Amino acid sequence: MQRRSFLRVAGGGAIAAATAPLAACSSDLPEAAIEAWRGPGTEPDLRRWVLAHAILAPHSHNLQSWLVDLSVPGQISLFIDRSRLLPETDPYSRQMMMSQGTFLELLDLAARERGHRADITLFPQGPFGPREVDARPTALIRLEPDAQIQPDPLFGQVFRRRTNRGAYQASRPESAALQAVLAATSAHPFRVGVTTTDQPESIARQREIAKEAWRIELTTPRTVLESFKVLRIGPREIAEHRDGISLNDPMVRVIHALGLFDRNVAPGPNDMATTGQVKEFNTHIDGTPAFYWLISEGNDRTTQIDAGRAWVRAQLAATAHGLSMQPISQALQEYPEVQVPYRDIHHVLQAPTPQFTVQMWARLGQGAQVPPSPRRGLQAHIMKA
Repeated sequence: MQRRSFLRVAGGGAIAAATAPLAACSSDLPEAAIEAWRGPGTEPDLRRWVLAHAILAPHSHNLQSWLVDLSVPGQISLFIDRSRLLPETDPYSRQMMMSQGTFLELLDLAARERGHRADITLFPQGPFGPREVDARPTALIRLEPDAQIQPDPLFGQVFRRRTNRGAYQASRPESAALQAVLAATSAHPFRVGVTTTDQPESIARQREIAKEAWRIELTTPRTVLESFKVLRIGPREIAEHRDGISLNDPMVRVIHALGLFDRNVAPGPNDMATTGQVKEFNTHIDGTPAFYWLISEGNDRTTQIDAGRAWVRAQLAATAHGLSMQPISQALQEYPEVQVPYRDIHHVLQAPTPQFTVQMWARLGQGAQVPPSPRRGLQAHIMKA
């Protein structure tokens, strides 16, 4: 028997034997990984209290690239953690800038809840260039008491917000809910919209683009390996890192424990690991009843941050109306292999480049309840206290 065939048979037998005691094993995340979702409680320091909410913001690949300097009393300096970037799929850090924006928006909502105005100065030492980020701060924040400030109703959704990557119900969301999602970003100068099953040609084309962009990312070795590097498999890794992409399914854990999953080797385009993910993603895309999109005129760093602020507001509004959202950013990325889907989605959404940029494109619908993403806790983000 050839060694390759032997490993396949022996491995299969080992998997079957090892799966039995794990059959009833829970895939719930370890408590340590989601402790931050309990909130700051009665934390007396206002800065830490608002930051404990800000770290619950959505972030690309759940990398949580937020660093704060609290060494100056009454002030928060926000930096981007340059060790937590995605140079292959986000080469110009556009998505990272959006993630800085989601953080600032939740910080602002939390400050309002405590009767304070968050005075936010973006890039106090000057903006980053269009193709790189550096060690300068992305924002300087001062919290000022303000009797005129009004709490924002979206704050009530901060602890309920989830990114749901599973299947959505095929039924079209109610018009009132869709309008609430669109209205949530009215303070920002972006063009937003929703494509639903009422527009069969457009939604069919968007589904095609989403599936092709996903296939490209999965079959381009350097881009899929970028995701592999931040996979956290099983309770121990998830609790240790509390970031990245969590895999806690019992079967995946068994395969990993047996050494049958090498995170340093990209699977081939026809491997089961690839074809299975493509099939599952395509099924979810085909069953998605609506796509949300957010388009900016211009694409400078401030615009990217503001797009992140608008995006998280849309997601919070969706949460308030019982809807789920999932970014499908593959076609919005700027590495060479994905340039055709990038061009196509901009064309379909009538956002000709370079004047316009599709900053966010997401699935929208009703999905089952999912757990929160792991969070590293506030202390992990404080560079100076």
